Amino acid sequence: MNDNLFSEKDSLELISQMLRQTKRNLEVGSGNIFLYCGYSALIISIVVFGVVYFTSNSAWASLWFLMFVPNVLMLFKNKKEKPQVVTYMDKAIANIWSVIGAMFILTVIAIFVFGFYLGCCNFVLMLPLSLLYAGIGTAITGLIINVKVLIYTPLLAFLIGIYMLVALVSANEPTVFWHLYFGIAIVFMMIVPGHVINRISKRQCLKN
Repeated sequence: MNDNLFSEKDSLELISQMLRQTKRNLEVGSGNIFLYCGYSALIISIVVFGVVYFTSNSAWASLWFLMFVPNVLMLFKNKKEKPQVVTYMDKAIANIWSVIGAMFILTVIAIFVFGFYLGCCNFVLMLPLSLLYAGIGTAITGLIINVKVLIYTPLLAFLIGIYMLVALVSANEPTVFWHLYFGIAIVFMMIVPGHVINRISKRQCLKN
């Protein structure tokens, strides 16, 4: 009776193939979302900082809601341009970012509902929480595709997010510079990882 079980070598080779295919799919498909969202957030942070700084009107901070636009556009784009081969790792990454996206939406709704109930709706919490949510998503993505840069680059975003939360708990008012801090964190948390993923994926494609 022949056993069709994979040997240890076969299993490692299968995992390696899945990993290589996942890296290629990130570059061809949904991987560019790091760059689209990262550069969009960086531009928004600079614009919001400039407008709030020169007008002294914090209402302009509502421009941050434009961050959801790249995600919606990429969602429709990825549905039309799905990679030919979808691995388990691809699905895992997609599910992780689906959960992160749901947390963003739930947080916005919760802040609005609780703020309406308490008579004071303040979305300043979205800045530190966004850094923590996106940082977790980026780090887990790095663990799945075995790219260490993605694991360590979100650390600065975590530190800035924690600093903002500590400042709020300590009754310190957020300053207009928080918008720039967010933009700086985005550079290391999404823009740098996005370029790294693309470079790795292109190198994988050239090998095949």
